[in-house]
Amino acid sequence: MPDLGAFVVPDEPPPFSDQTLVDVRAGRAVVLEEPDGVAAGPDGVAAGPDGVAVVREGELELVVRREARGHGTGTRLVERALALGGGAAPRLAWAHGDSPAARAIATRYGWAPTRTLLQLRAPVPTTGAELGLPTGSTLAAFRPGTDEADWLALNAAAFASHPEQGSMTMDDLLAREAEPWFDPADLVLLRDASGGLAGSCWLKVEDGIGEFYAVAVRPDLQGQGLGGVLMRAGSARLVGRGLAAQALYVEGDNEPALALYRRSGFTQHAIDVQYAAPA
Repeated sequence: MPDLGAFVVPDEPPPFSDQTLVDVRAGRAVVLEEPDGVAAGPDGVAAGPDGVAVVREGELELVVRREARGHGTGTRLVERALALGGGAAPRLAWAHGDSPAARAIATRYGWAPTRTLLQLRAPVPTTGAELGLPTGSTLAAFRPGTDEADWLALNAAAFASHPEQGSMTMDDLLAREAEPWFDPADLVLLRDASGGLAGSCWLKVEDGIGEFYAVAVRPDLQGQGLGGVLMRAGSARLVGRGLAAQALYVEGDNEPALALYRRSGFTQHAIDVQYAAPA
C-alpha cells in the first residue's frame, strides 16, 4: 500500500478527502498504483509509484507526483479505474483544485462538472469576539466515549442532504478521533437550556491552518443565528495558536452558508470540482 501522505504538496490542495483516507485504511476502497508493482531501484529501495488512484463508492480521486506529470500517468490511472469490473468502475471523480490537467482528462472522457466545493479562508482574529450565547445555552468540549451517539445524531440531521458529511458512521467518527490532529477540545458542543445538543463546531488544526471541519446546527433551530455563535466560538479557539489562517469548505451553491461565512470575513481560496461520467 503506497503512503498517500507522501503525495501531499504544501502549495496544492490535499489530493484525497479524509473519508477516502479512512476507507483506504479500513480496506473499503480500491487503490491503483502507476506504474503497478514499482520495482526497487539500484539501492534496493523502492522509489514509490508516480501516481495513485483511489476508487470508493463510485467516486474516483487520483494524484500524480509533480515530477512525473505530463507523461500520461493520470490518463493511465483513469483507464485502469474505468476498467474495474463488478460495478466498481467510478461514475464520479473529484478534481481537488480543478487543475488544467484534471479538466483536460475530464474533457477527454466526456465527464461534466456536476458539483463544486469551495475552500474559503480568513485571517485568524487576534482576540475572541462576544459569542452571543442564547439564554440558558452552554458550550462544552466533546467527551470521547460519551458524546459520540448524540453528535452523530445531530450531524446526520444537520447534514441530511450532504452526500459525505451526513453519512458519517460511528466507525468513521472513531477513526477521526484516532487521527493525530484530533483534539476533543476543538470539537465544541452547544447545548440548549434543556441540555439537548443544539449544535457543534469541529475544528481541525493541522499544518498551520485552523479548519472549520464541520459546523452543525439542529434543523429545528436553524435560522436563529446559532451558526454565527458557533463560528465565533470556533474562531475564539484558534486565537493565539500561531496559525496562518482559518479555513472551511462549503458547497458552491449553498448561498445561506456562503453569506454567513462571508459576513465572518471568509473569501475564496480554492475550488474542488466533482465530475460525472456521461449517462
